[in-house]
Amino acid sequence: MKEYHDLVRMVMEKGVRKPSRTGVDTVSYFGAFYRVDLAAGFPLLTTKRVNYAAVLRELLWYLSGQEHIRDLRQHTKIWDDWADEHGELETAYGRYWRRFPHPVQKSHAPISETGETLCPVQEIDQIAYVISEIKRNPNSRRLVVSAWEPGNAQASRLPPCHYSFVFQVLDGRLNCHLSQRSGDIALGIPFNLACYATLTQMIAQETGLAPGCFAHTIADAHIYVADHDSPMAEYDHWEGLQLQLQRDPQPLPRLAIAKKPMDQLRYEDFTLTGYDPHPTIKFKVAV
Repeated sequence: MKEYHDLVRMVMEKGVRKPSRTGVDTVSYFGAFYRVDLAAGFPLLTTKRVNYAAVLRELLWYLSGQEHIRDLRQHTKIWDDWADEHGELETAYGRYWRRFPHPVQKSHAPISETGETLCPVQEIDQIAYVISEIKRNPNSRRLVVSAWEPGNAQASRLPPCHYSFVFQVLDGRLNCHLSQRSGDIALGIPFNLACYATLTQMIAQETGLAPGCFAHTIADAHIYVADHDSPMAEYDHWEGLQLQLQRDPQPLPRLAIAKKPMDQLRYEDFTLTGYDPHPTIKFKVAV
């Protein structure tokens, strides 16, 4: 996919090498941006094989609102390194998508028997709100979902990377813009792209719209790099990305989703056709 290859080349050509919290250096570029038209095909990279089954399992886990990975790890291990020994995960995106904590205003709060003002916390289902608002007022510019809760972010082992997204309806199509504070170009970004393209198609179908464009801004877009004689050499992504750039993109696949209410959709309701990628390129995750 040309847009992704252009992103990789931009970071390679204009990025600056710097250390990272993982102990592996990165070549980083500030404020990367790209956009793809979902009408051109489902944007799953073809210059290497991407594990779409894991992408879909992860997205459905987000939409479940769970804050543990006990169900998810039956299908994929991608979050195991960040969960505790009980499978609990501080940065559970779906917890904030579906149950964002919101204190009740004091003027509307209940009073205790001693006359003390109580401030219980409401939970806001942001996904349900966005769907309802698109149906009610498709011209709204407030179709925002946030996974960034400051208290959680300050204490979490891995605060949300893709922290906020906004929908826009234009000319009968549903567009999505994702904001990301940190993006691993080789491993994370292909997953993020496929994940949010799927979510956009799901919500478009739910609201009677066609999928539009997916736009993506990455504050720190980076490639992990390590010298050949370094103890961290196995984490180098540079050579694998160079190999990927040498490959010619294949036609994009198509994604079909069963005609069901969105919250009733299951893994078996998604069908990917026409996916014929180049072989896998192995990149090791820097934790």
